[in-house]
Amino acid sequence: MTKKDKAKELFVLFLAFFKTGFFTVGGGYAMIPIIQRVIVEEKKWLTETEMIDCLAVCQALPGAIAVNAATYIGNKRNGITGAAVATIGMLMPSVICITAVVLLLGALGQSTYISGAFTAIKASACGLITVTVFDMAKKVLRKPFHWTVALLVFIAIGIFEIMAVIPIILGGTAGIVYTAVKRKRIDAGEDQ
Repeated sequence: MTKKDKAKELFVLFLAFFKTGFFTVGGGYAMIPIIQRVIVEEKKWLTETEMIDCLAVCQALPGAIAVNAATYIGNKRNGITGAAVATIGMLMPSVICITAVVLLLGALGQSTYISGAFTAIKASACGLITVTVFDMAKKVLRKPFHWTVALLVFIAIGIFEIMAVIPIILGGTAGIVYTAVKRKRIDAGEDQ
């Protein structure tokens, strides 16, 4: 690949994440359907399965899931340079927008219209997140074990307010044990 082709590919990577970051309201989880559409359906940089794996890894790491996903996908496409370019592309719109909003809100002061707009934006973001949850659940939760882990993690975090990292580590450990037991049964000819 020539330097010109590499530069063009990096620009396309930057632009894809810049547009995603710029045109998605709600941040983080609300960005997932947009990222998935761009990366899987339009650009075909990842398959559906690779995207689900990406989201699982990114959720398990500290930081915003959208930024983590940009870094992961950028690295997968173009190594460290791609990771940096995609991450900057994802972050730059937020920096531009939050700077503009802070300046604008400082000029407007307390406005009931602005407050109403933010209330509707938050509700819209909840809707986007809900769609993402159902879409991922249809693709990931296929067996009773998957549903059990998802339900236990939901209870641990949602009801008992346990730090997310603990259920994620325990869920990963349970997945390893489950797979080992299943593999052992297959090897012994018990489970077909």
